[in-house]
Amino acid sequence: MEKNIGLFGGTFNPPHIGHLMIAQEALKQLNLDEVWWMPASNPPHKKKVEDVSDNHRIEMVKKTIGNNNQFSLSLLEFERSGPSYTIDTVRSLNEKFPSVKFTFIIGGDMVHSLDSWHQIDQLKELVQFAGVGREGFPVDDHWERFHVKLVEVPTIGISSTFIRSKAKEKSNIRYFVTDDVWKYIEEHRIYG
Repeated sequence: MEKNIGLFGGTFNPPHIGHLMIAQEALKQLNLDEVWWMPASNPPHKKKVEDVSDNHRIEMVKKTIGNNNQFSLSLLEFERSGPSYTIDTVRSLNEKFPSVKFTFIIGGDMVHSLDSWHQIDQLKELVQFAGVGREGFPVDDHWERFHVKLVEVPTIGISSTFIRSKAKEKSNIRYFVTDDVWKYIEEHRIYG
């Protein structure tokens, strides 16, 4: 029987409760068997925040997904050097797991940038895209052009950028991340 796996990529710096809501809703709404969290190693479309090591980001993802047996961590992006192009990741996964149907979960803002993605015409043939509705990025012809399925998630105005800036101000970020991640950030003084 074919498995349906969601691929949830991101810098996860830090992973937060919004990410958990997205993964859980994608799992349910798209009838996925699992969601693989894939921290980006060197995303070509995003400037990396240098002050947080890859190891810290990986540990925070581990702590975020905890013992949810439908969530797992994939470090495929770290197994290659150079920019992490999604098409390379998807090709590699399709080779390793030929009987799996992959769905790539992205934010609504990313749906609007898909036409600038590396080899997007080939990529959209290799993987199903699922986009999370996001304020300011309407479901429009971009969604149709790239055959993006909509995942509806309650809007909560938090982001990793917001959490990092709060932490730098020495504000409490406890309820924006899981308890384990909060303790890890405090213990390692990750964001200042």
